[in-house]
Amino acid sequence: MEAAAGLAAEGPGRDRDRDRAALEGLRESLGVTLACLRGGETGGGGGAFEAGRFWDALGRAFGAASQEATKLSLAFSRPPLPSREEQERLAEGVRAAVLAAASVFYQLPKDQGTTLRRAVREATVEVVEGMIQLTEVILRTPLQSLSRDQLVSTGGVWEACDRVSSLPRDNQAAATLAISSCLGIVKDALEEMAQAQAEGGDPYGDVLEDEEVGSRGNKDVYWSEADRQLLGPCVGLVKAARACLKKVLGAVRAHGQVATLEQVAQLDDLADIAGDVSPSVDELVLSTYPPVNQLALRLNAGKLASVLKKMLEIARTSHVCPSPEEDWVRFLTGAVDHNMGRIKSLTQGLL
Repeated sequence: MEAAAGLAAEGPGRDRDRDRAALEGLRESLGVTLACLRGGETGGGGGAFEAGRFWDALGRAFGAASQEATKLSLAFSRPPLPSREEQERLAEGVRAAVLAAASVFYQLPKDQGTTLRRAVREATVEVVEGMIQLTEVILRTPLQSLSRDQLVSTGGVWEACDRVSSLPRDNQAAATLAISSCLGIVKDALEEMAQAQAEGGDPYGDVLEDEEVGSRGNKDVYWSEADRQLLGPCVGLVKAARACLKKVLGAVRAHGQVATLEQVAQLDDLADIAGDVSPSVDELVLSTYPPVNQLALRLNAGKLASVLKKMLEIARTSHVCPSPEEDWVRFLTGAVDHNMGRIKSLTQGLL
């Protein structure tokens, strides 16, 4: 009788485990798909690339994924629990839709541009991540009514699938979007520097309470006079970074072309080097906060200056910068050198 009682007690748990098998298998297979998408580039589809057909197929695949997410969520929004057979059908529908979306992405050739492929891959990854999150929420939430977490997760999948309509359609548009994003980050960094300077001698005044620093007399949270002298050229260098990105962005918008493989590759080079600007700006901005290590600041400033000059040179030698328009490259190169020269002069004694 004790054995029978034990089996009876274990029965619902075992049934629940079996009932979860389809969704657990779905989560595992979606994880494999996600790992493949994140793992690296593929060669893309063979044969001639037809942009219209590709984008139509991607739109249909993302739309199907959105519909399957809705079906899955509704099926687990109220009792009774879907039968095992129904759960298997639902899981297979989601799995097939996600694999279809990934398969369409893999048909986008590398020669269409790595920046474009990166944008499409990231969009596809967001769909898969959203599906995984939705599946995990359903697995851990008791079946009573539609939970807030499940509603949010379902909406997240919808939003990820809807982004297909706003994806760049060629590498010129993709590079424009990438550089614009970098420009936004640098603008935010400049605002942060301006706010810190507006705080006067205490850039931590708006984030630290007295007890968090021991006392407001702690000199490690204030700029020294030597630090203050460095702030000007540091701000100037970040402003030069903003100006460089803005001019390169304008050049890509005005002159960017994707008619040849060389033009596509040049746009990729510009997008890649622009992506190096924002982290270099962040490192410089962080090194301006007290206590300032002036040698580290000089090194970070040098790194940013090097990245900016490399970007300007790539732009100058590319198709986005016709010869009559090279003056802005020379002007901005001079601005970078000027501010870097001031930083070097103020920190010369450290070497």
